[in-house]
Amino acid sequence: MEEKEVAIDVNAQVPQEVSSLFLPVPKEAVEEAYRNDEYLVLIGPAHPGSGHMRIILRLKGDYIVDAIPDPGFVHRAVEKLAETRLYIHAIPLIERPTIAESAIMDIGYVRLIEKMMDLDVPPRALYIRTILAELSRIADHFYDAGILAVFLGQSTGYMWAFGLRELIIEAFARITGARTTLSWIIPGGVRRDVDQDMLKYIYDSTFYIEKKMDEFGRIFVKNPATIARMKDVGILSRDEAIKFGAVGPFLRASGVEYDIRKAEPYEIYEKLDFDIPVSDEGDSYARFLVRVEEIRQSLKMIRQAVKDIPEGPVIGSKLLARVPPKEREKVGKDIRNYFFRTLVGLVVPEGEYTTLTEAARGTLLYTLVSDGKSNMPYRLRMVTPSWYNLRPFMEALKGHRLMDLPAIYGSFGYFPPEADR
Repeated sequence: MEEKEVAIDVNAQVPQEVSSLFLPVPKEAVEEAYRNDEYLVLIGPAHPGSGHMRIILRLKGDYIVDAIPDPGFVHRAVEKLAETRLYIHAIPLIERPTIAESAIMDIGYVRLIEKMMDLDVPPRALYIRTILAELSRIADHFYDAGILAVFLGQSTGYMWAFGLRELIIEAFARITGARTTLSWIIPGGVRRDVDQDMLKYIYDSTFYIEKKMDEFGRIFVKNPATIARMKDVGILSRDEAIKFGAVGPFLRASGVEYDIRKAEPYEIYEKLDFDIPVSDEGDSYARFLVRVEEIRQSLKMIRQAVKDIPEGPVIGSKLLARVPPKEREKVGKDIRNYFFRTLVGLVVPEGEYTTLTEAARGTLLYTLVSDGKSNMPYRLRMVTPSWYNLRPFMEALKGHRLMDLPAIYGSFGYFPPEADR
């Protein structure tokens, strides 16, 4: 018996509930879903697997036909608030969106001011800043690995990842007094020097973490359940990753060897020997493995930096010129008593400046506009990696089953507060 497809023209009306929720869904898309016998499913924002973001799915059975993001639920107005803060007061603001890698966020911002004012940074401060940045990268990757484990239903992987991350948090607490939002990196250097005992703790910790990484690999990374959930799921080809604007490890997982630390080196990265982990698979598992390997590369860089760190001040000479001569040697190691005297009155020359920084999740862009008269930014623009990776994340969902969503989500390490700023 010959089968025929019969199409019935149904006058689909958008339900009042959909209209009243202010969803970014075109009326035509809702009507098309109704006509095609598809489900319109809202994931989040108050959902353990959505991370404070709503994802609007069109499902055919349990296959994802389309995914529309609805971000903005944790918007902090960082860019607008910065216009009413002194340049130095904006540092705690720009840390908040990502939290886990605040040192990297600080480096991107303070490099803007140093570039605009032509401030020098002593070599020792550059080494300390790089060590903090790579510690932040490791902490962020462990954070994402732990959340991924929760998404996949494996609490043991979560405990291991957060347990190893605690070593990094302890280092931050000993150096800065803060566990996550450090506010330690300032224009012209860092707030205080780091003593040799602390550097030894960091150096020794890298070997411990590296050893435990092998055990973590057996327990979670190479776990058959992890592989089954992530292998060949959420594939983005090289061309698709470029087309949709993927950045960082998620771009490199699709075969594009690009890292700002190599392409446009800053701090001391040109002096460090490290590799860029790349995969051609482009699936969720590849995105995870690239970040696991990045942890090993960061450990390698930290050891090099600790061994090669030079002696000297941690505050640049142009800032020290604002300090009485008899106090400069002391302030060069600890700026606490002269922090406000040297930094509150910064007036940046008129112009527009931009920096690119390789954050844990990818490209971090800052653009700052100064009117040349005020000690507050005229405009601050901050584009975070998760915002870049939102489109690739949505595209990777299409064609997969609803229960693949947590694995794909976790593979991108998407962090809504970072995207929403």
